[in-house]
Amino acid sequence: MDIFSAISLAEIVSTLVYSFLGVIILAACWWVIRTFAPFPIIKEIEHDQNIALAILIASVFVSLSIIIAAVILS
Repeated sequence: MDIFSAISLAEIVSTLVYSFLGVIILAACWWVIRTFAPFPIIKEIEHDQNIALAILIASVFVSLSIIIAAVILS
């Protein structure tokens, strides 16, 4: 029995489309965060070594990823 016989082209295309859509939404959220932050986020994390801000941004991305995945799967 062939492993790939159960996979259809529509599943592959929908997976690629939804993955691309998820990446676009995450990029848009990153743009919103950077635009409305009262300070430069990259400078704070890289140069000033602000670990708390890095953890906060990472948790925002993880939570957004979970929400986007739940919406796509529903």
